[in-house]
Amino acid sequence: MRFRSLSLALITILLLFLVACSSKNSESSVSGSDANNVEEGDYFNKTDMPIVDEPITISFMGKGNSASPDDYNDALVWEEYEKLTGIHIDWEMVSSDALSEKRNLALVDEDSLPDAFYTAHMPTVDLQKYGSQGFFIELNDLIEEYMPNLTKLLEENPDIRKGLTFPDGNIYSLPTIYDPEFKSVLAGNKGWIREDWLNKLDMDIPETTDDFFEYLKGVRDADFNKDGDIIPFGGYRTTLLVRWIKGAFGVGNRGLKHAYIDADPETDDVRFYPITDGYKEMLDYLNKLYDEDLILSNIFSIEKDQVYALGSEGKIASTIHNNPEGAFGKIGKEYVGMPALEGPNGDKMYSYVTSSLAQSGGFVITKKNENVPATLRWMDYFYSDEGAKLFFMGIEGVTFEEKDNGEIDYLDEIKNDPEMSLDQKISQYTTWPGGGYPGIVKEDYFKGTESLPSSLEATERFEDDIPEEVWPSFTYTIEEGERLEALSADIEKYVDEMQDKFITGDESLEEDWDKYVETIKSMGLEDYMEIQQDAYDRYKSN
Repeated sequence: MRFRSLSLALITILLLFLVACSSKNSESSVSGSDANNVEEGDYFNKTDMPIVDEPITISFMGKGNSASPDDYNDALVWEEYEKLTGIHIDWEMVSSDALSEKRNLALVDEDSLPDAFYTAHMPTVDLQKYGSQGFFIELNDLIEEYMPNLTKLLEENPDIRKGLTFPDGNIYSLPTIYDPEFKSVLAGNKGWIREDWLNKLDMDIPETTDDFFEYLKGVRDADFNKDGDIIPFGGYRTTLLVRWIKGAFGVGNRGLKHAYIDADPETDDVRFYPITDGYKEMLDYLNKLYDEDLILSNIFSIEKDQVYALGSEGKIASTIHNNPEGAFGKIGKEYVGMPALEGPNGDKMYSYVTSSLAQSGGFVITKKNENVPATLRWMDYFYSDEGAKLFFMGIEGVTFEEKDNGEIDYLDEIKNDPEMSLDQKISQYTTWPGGGYPGIVKEDYFKGTESLPSSLEATERFEDDIPEEVWPSFTYTIEEGERLEALSADIEKYVDEMQDKFITGDESLEEDWDKYVETIKSMGLEDYMEIQQDAYDRYKSN
């Protein structure tokens, strides 16, 4: 144990030394694309395929997917795309638990830099830091020059460009975009309820928080299983329930990317909503559900797979999920999606929705890349319909078929393999299961559970109640990011801890709320909010 501690200490010292050297060297580096080779080369084709007339190799580092081949070149999609483009990718895919360390080591040791990071979940703070130091190239003009598909999407959706732009005015990464028309994937997890039990109780689908309470109480008392083990609401985190129901209490009005701030309805300034009256009323409602044994008692600690097992056994009366058909097996077809519930003060808003800018750090090109135009063209294909079809659907006749009405779908042997789930089966051909991919996600080509008919029908029930404005993640200066990280570690952790304590009744809303609010303010909330407001103001002006 002593030797292990000493080894860890030596590794830490080495990393600090490398960071110091990197920072020192970066002082004299040229910022942005001027520090990189963006020459096209005689072999490069600006339009059409192949992208290059002479084969080239580009190195990628990214997050591996346990369901996909260890070598991504073994995946049918990437084999076909190499034939189409003339570009071979040297994939270095790292497991999710090792990705952060591997990525950070590459950023302090230039010899370890790949040509690009693909699905490497590059943090916003790192994009700004290493972009300003010249490690990542500036993409503003290069996108317009070499990426017509992405350029078109940014022109049609200016909020995406605004969300990608950093305080220095530069874009350092390529995004994952959810088609704004694909509301089901924007909503993600939805509220689901057992329709057969609704019918037995002679109830309609709940429209209000009071209706939902009555349904939960009804299935508890009816005991349809005759074993006393029905769970009125089952899930593996209170976070999902809070995200889904908070719109009924008027908070979270700018979507999922900001779990603690939204827009003040009166001023449109940034608001820290976990200290508002609406948030308090939501906690009071959830405490009532918990106190009445209407929420799974061990929801705070239960594992996801355990919840899925309970659902498959027919014990869960309602849940939050992208679709129970993908989690609860055959019994999942008994569920129907719920609308946005109306709260006690007339609030009715579906807050559980994300931005079309689903992720900003999905693809980053480093200064080591000697084939920047070719790399950009390689990536731009996946912002087109043809690229999305290839990435998500695979190859016609091998993985999918096009029907007479123009609809495309996976072949029966892909969809109905008795030994494998759809994700497991399709992962033999492509690498989209697991998420994080840059490109565009469209309803026509994405065949996850969000595209199931029941998911689309569920979305129709609440799509008119989605906020008109949904914020992407904000970008911060290096100084703001470092300060915000320190403040968030205290403030947000405390909010999360107290949220669960208020729901269980371990802390009293009546007696302890004022102390809770004052504690948050004493943790530096004013500084926290100043940073968030400045970031929001920049976002609006981008």
